[in-house]
Amino acid sequence: MSSIKQFQVTFDCAEPARLAGFWCEVLGYVVPPTPEGFATWEDYHHSLPPEDQVTYFACSDPSGAGPRLLFQRVPEGKIVKNRVHLCVRAGTGLVGEERLATLQAECARLVALGAVHVRTMLADGANESCIVMQDIEGNEFCLD
Repeated sequence: MSSIKQFQVTFDCAEPARLAGFWCEVLGYVVPPTPEGFATWEDYHHSLPPEDQVTYFACSDPSGAGPRLLFQRVPEGKIVKNRVHLCVRAGTGLVGEERLATLQAECARLVALGAVHVRTMLADGANESCIVMQDIEGNEFCLD
């Protein structure tokens, strides 16, 4: 039996198109082009009859290397800590102050997009620095 080569990460959320847009900005991903005659995907979705309205939205890595992300609308809000989270590898190969400065700069960029800085975990001799954050719907992720 062969191993799986591709996978998708799915997020439960309240606003799929908005959350997809946020993660596209974070990761450099892209959304599919909007249907002709519509300025945004939300305009398109609102034009559909209620029974046909889309409850999900996807985005993908334009290089094809990263996993597809799917955001699906669910009725309940986020209540507890995620059991799975993304680690955004902004400091790969960097150590010490250079790593921390790179992570802090990326953190500032993401806060400007609507993310929330939760805490900075400083290097302790065994582990390098990382920053815990939340996306625009409160899902935890790390900058490492």
